Amino acid sequence: MKYLDGQPLMGVNPDPRRYDGVLLPFTPDDVPLVLPEVIARRRAVKAVTMAKATLSDSQVLYAVNDLFVGPKTHTSARYEIALSDVKETQSSSGIIVSTGLGSTAWMRSILTGASMLMQAQSTQTKPAAIEAVPWDAPFLRFAVREPFPSVATQTNLVFGQADQRSPLLVRSLMAENGVIFSDGVESDFLEFTSGVTATISVADRRGQLVH
Repeated sequence: MKYLDGQPLMGVNPDPRRYDGVLLPFTPDDVPLVLPEVIARRRAVKAVTMAKATLSDSQVLYAVNDLFVGPKTHTSARYEIALSDVKETQSSSGIIVSTGLGSTAWMRSILTGASMLMQAQSTQTKPAAIEAVPWDAPFLRFAVREPFPSVATQTNLVFGQADQRSPLLVRSLMAENGVIFSDGVESDFLEFTSGVTATISVADRRGQLVH
């Protein structure tokens, strides 16, 4: 979907017994019946908000579920992060920026882990409910993974929302191994090394999922 520009996408679940298929509402047997309707534009589609990362050198990467900003390997990422009038330097294992569609994917695992940790260290009887975000929500959510506080790094701006009016700005302080990739596809990435700034916001185009 992230490589398309308005074309409808039909999700086919190859084996409903093995896959939940949240984004795959059709089976192979449905294809001969549904595909002609899609081609004729008689099939309903659901709008899906996408994320967009634009680097200061004009490179662009889109995401349907989420963007990862951080180290290529299991090391610490160093960067400056800014949202509206809040800005700080951070050291972490990376940033996840999620769309509404991705709110039940990587972002959900991050929030679930944080909630369970809070439960284990307090009198909270059950973890906080984690609600899904609408697929066409006009904003993105971001979460910083394992932020580390030190004399040179802060941990105040670790979760929030960004949109077209207030994008998330991240400037790399990594001499090497800094990357940005989307939707878990590590082989399709942008290099994100020292001095490069990424502007992350809602994309100027939407996905169209047939249903």
